[in-house]
Amino acid sequence: MYRWPVLVAIGCIYSILPCVRPRGIPATPSRFTTMKILITAGPTHEPIDPVRYIGNRSSGRMGAALAAAAVEAGHGVTAVLGPVAIGLPAGVRRIDVETAAQMRDAVLAEFPQCDLLIMAAAVADFRPKRFSEEKLARSGGLTIECEPTEDILGLVAGMKRADQRTVGFSLESNGGLARAREKLARKGLDMIVYNPAETMNSPEIEGTLIYPDGRVEAMARQAKDTFAAALIARAAALLS
Repeated sequence: MYRWPVLVAIGCIYSILPCVRPRGIPATPSRFTTMKILITAGPTHEPIDPVRYIGNRSSGRMGAALAAAAVEAGHGVTAVLGPVAIGLPAGVRRIDVETAAQMRDAVLAEFPQCDLLIMAAAVADFRPKRFSEEKLARSGGLTIECEPTEDILGLVAGMKRADQRTVGFSLESNGGLARAREKLARKGLDMIVYNPAETMNSPEIEGTLIYPDGRVEAMARQAKDTFAAALIARAAALLS
């Protein structure tokens, strides 16, 4: 005659204490967990004179797709963009830069407040050692002495906390997976995306995800927005 009240009481206690679990059993990450994500995209332009620069053909499509996928998943997004004419979804905080030095400054300022950095920008590898204040006249040949630009992910590695994650991209013509693995280790990344050079300025990507523990996940060639959604989900799992 007392079974019904006892069962009701047990049911009530269980329903209001769903987070109580046996010791040693990890919690399952909630699908409502959100992150603060910092995404870089596009090229950088390294000026030669007031009208010329060293740059590349990056369109910023991959970074824009990542920002859209992150917003769709409910995350907060800050995007640092090189000089690209590309729109971003509502809700994305946008920071526009031109040079590698400006992108470095923006990333180092924003990263401490973020959980995840996805470095999808195609930062120029070199810049002219000297900038001409006047437009260089066309006369004969021109030799430009260059120096390396900042290794932004290398600088981030020195300030990354244990509760933060970093993801990089490795766009390669030669060296392939071996070069991507070397970058993964040297820059202290939690994941790197290897993709062939023909991906640049293309609406599609054929990416391979590489992890520090040796795992490799080859992704089929697909639209960048489809790939972006998958990458955001895998990046979120790095923080679980």
